[in-house]
Amino acid sequence: MRALIVSDIHSNLTALEAVIADAQRRGGFDEIWCLGDTVGYGPEPGACLELLQGYPLVSVAGNHDRAALNVEDSADFNNAAAYSAVWTGQQLSEAHRTFLSGLPEVATSGDFTLVHGSLRAPLREYLLNEEAAASTFARLTTAFCLVGHSHLPFLCRENRDGPSFVEFTEDGVFPLDELRWIANPGSVGQPRDYDPRPSYALFSRVENEQKGALERHRVEYDRTSTQEKMRQAGLPRSLIERLDHGV
Repeated sequence: MRALIVSDIHSNLTALEAVIADAQRRGGFDEIWCLGDTVGYGPEPGACLELLQGYPLVSVAGNHDRAALNVEDSADFNNAAAYSAVWTGQQLSEAHRTFLSGLPEVATSGDFTLVHGSLRAPLREYLLNEEAAASTFARLTTAFCLVGHSHLPFLCRENRDGPSFVEFTEDGVFPLDELRWIANPGSVGQPRDYDPRPSYALFSRVENEQKGALERHRVEYDRTSTQEKMRQAGLPRSLIERLDHGV
């Protein structure tokens, strides 16, 4: 069994297509696990939703998904994010809205729990420190948890003396053992770790392996194509320029 793990696509269709193609070159996948914020910021929200729905899919809601539906308060968004949330909502069809409104805040697939932010605050919390990790481990009912939201890839394992963060290195393979883990695959559509290439993860488990393994990869894509679509849509310049820098 193999799962493609993606998060924070943010309406960047070209990046998502590149990630799917790269994952298929690496052996393919049986289903996609999406950790939220499929829409927002970028120029093609509907097309991203439709592409994901063309595969077996387990997905949760992110705060930008909710904001595009006017369900989640976007008062704490900066001006560019708030503008893009309104613009995104105007691009969504009724079918897109039905799909997004039906997404749960937390989902499970086998040994994995999927959530956008954290189990303490599924839509809002950035899981970036040991205290936040400990809070999610305390609420976790499966062996492993997958999170997004921060756009920063990492691994965090639960030890006897508390959680510890581990670098989720590019192209590394991390066998899953009896410890519990939290993993963030990074962002597909708007990386913020100073590398503009989309980041994603793969989970694989062969028949005789009990837990399986995680690996993380990056892929090049045509950023200028996405940026030009954003310009044509009138999206904020700051959102366009940040794609060049991975911030």
